[in-house]
Amino acid sequence: MTTKGSQEGDAPVRIVPYDAVWPELFEKERGILEGLLAQWLVGPIEHVGSTAVPGLAAKPVIDIMAAVESLGASRPAISALEAVDYVYFPYQPEQKHWFCKPSAVFRTHHLHLVPFGSRSWIERLAFRDFLRRDSVTAGEYAELKRQLATRYEFDREAYTEAKGPFIQRILKLAL
Repeated sequence: MTTKGSQEGDAPVRIVPYDAVWPELFEKERGILEGLLAQWLVGPIEHVGSTAVPGLAAKPVIDIMAAVESLGASRPAISALEAVDYVYFPYQPEQKHWFCKPSAVFRTHHLHLVPFGSRSWIERLAFRDFLRRDSVTAGEYAELKRQLATRYEFDREAYTEAKGPFIQRILKLAL
């Protein structure tokens, strides 16, 4: 099992305009993951995060969430994913198995193995779906992300944490 982290460095936070190719990149990756993860999947593989919201500026990293029965039952998938260049990181290990592809320094994909129906599963989909329906809120989120990316360009953890209050406000509306 590969666990790499800050010793490799971390990719800077960069927000770019929406790219219409992002859904295609997700679909291509889903095709790879469906076969590889079939024995652990108990639900769909979803395109989540900002690249899943048409028109939304985002970090150019495809966020993918795959439904598993439990973290314990899906633990063998960590090794299986190495074959397709996913690197496991024990980030929020009580909620998910989290991966970068192909490395922490250069990221094209994030993969979250999340228990189906869990709070994390429900909240990620609710947030994505709310932004897909509400372009004004999506625009506010894009502006916040641009500001935070400037402030926390080399601190992904602080960038993510600073988005928290906005995300919680939207989740209250969405749920």
